[in-house]
Amino acid sequence: MKYTTNIKTTEFNENGFATANGWVKVYRANTETGEYICADMERTVIGVSLSAGAYLDEPELPKSEDIAICRHRDGQLWLHVPDYRGKTAYHISTREPRVIQQLGQLPPELTLLKPKTEFDVWNGRKWLTDIVAQKAKKMELAETKRAQLRQQAEAKITPLQYAVEMALATEDEKRVLIDWKKYLVALSRLDISAITDITWPEKPNVAA
Repeated sequence: MKYTTNIKTTEFNENGFATANGWVKVYRANTETGEYICADMERTVIGVSLSAGAYLDEPELPKSEDIAICRHRDGQLWLHVPDYRGKTAYHISTREPRVIQQLGQLPPELTLLKPKTEFDVWNGRKWLTDIVAQKAKKMELAETKRAQLRQQAEAKITPLQYAVEMALATEDEKRVLIDWKKYLVALSRLDISAITDITWPEKPNVAA
């Protein structure tokens, strides 16, 4: 026949060599990672095997976007493996985030669950917040803030106190001095153990 609309296909013997020249549908995998790439038509030559990364058996498509198709290391079958690439995982000891770049199961020290606070501790299944450590940190921050406010108040009080002691203070300055001293006393008496509901005293509304 002069013409044909058929594609000449070929088969392979038990040793994996083509029995004739022609074409065959193949399923390609990345030769380094084994990840499935695409279906393709490959030209065959009698007595020659398929090109590297080309296989005759069709892979089953996964139903989840979190699954990738990979060729087994021995080249005998397709596998479904976890695919978390591009997602952020967290180290269960340090809570450090890192973007996953490799196929496969996560290392045991990583989880996709995001910690809610810097005081979260991994219990083997989920994050639990260390309430004691969290409270201690908040109290530390509150003490630091109180020390800073006390320092600011004392900086206001000192020159006014000198003015009073030297009988150089005006009536307004005397009043301002009293207001700052009251503020300083309020700071000292503040109960910072109630870390969830600390009401900080207001600074005197004066220019001094």
